Amino acid sequence: MPTTVRNHLTALRALLVLTVILGIGYPLLVTGVGQLAFADKANGSIVKSEGKEVGSSLIGQNFNLPKKNPDDPDEAAQPDPKWFQPRPSAAGTGYDPQSSGASNLGPNSDVLLKSVEERRAAVAAFDGVDPASVPADALTASGSGLDPHISKAYAEQQVARVAKARNIPAEQLNKLIDKSTEGPALGFLGQAGVNVVLLNKALAETK
Repeated sequence: MPTTVRNHLTALRALLVLTVILGIGYPLLVTGVGQLAFADKANGSIVKSEGKEVGSSLIGQNFNLPKKNPDDPDEAAQPDPKWFQPRPSAAGTGYDPQSSGASNLGPNSDVLLKSVEERRAAVAAFDGVDPASVPADALTASGSGLDPHISKAYAEQQVARVAKARNIPAEQLNKLIDKSTEGPALGFLGQAGVNVVLLNKALAETK
């Protein structure tokens, strides 16, 4: 058999073996380990409430009032006072995983500064607080536009409004916030935060 033919057959066998190992065996192994050891994370960290899938603990979402005219694209969505509100999102129309990203506006951008001041006034009026006390994460989006976390300060700022809207004690809401507070990554990276999706899930299940 000519050397060239043997070389081609050797290369073909190597291709088939590597395809089976790396293209089939390895993915099945990783999938199996993921399902056995990290099933929740491997399946998207899906959040369920009363048996229904309501989101993912990895991706934020808006908690708005239903639109009066659902077919009107120009009607602005209004936040629902009965829910804890997330930070702003620049991902698509808000928390769109297919359009992840920030606004990419710099700190000297007039557009960014204007939007921050508009948000400051809106959040302060909505929560009934002094505009100067509104936390920074209530005014700016995260780098991905998908982060479901807010600072504990922003969560606590919203307690009075949610308590009034739901007619429940503020102390009860503060306990939910404490239970939903997650420490810094690895114990030292970043700051403690509150996952709004999980906080609102706990709020929905509160009797």
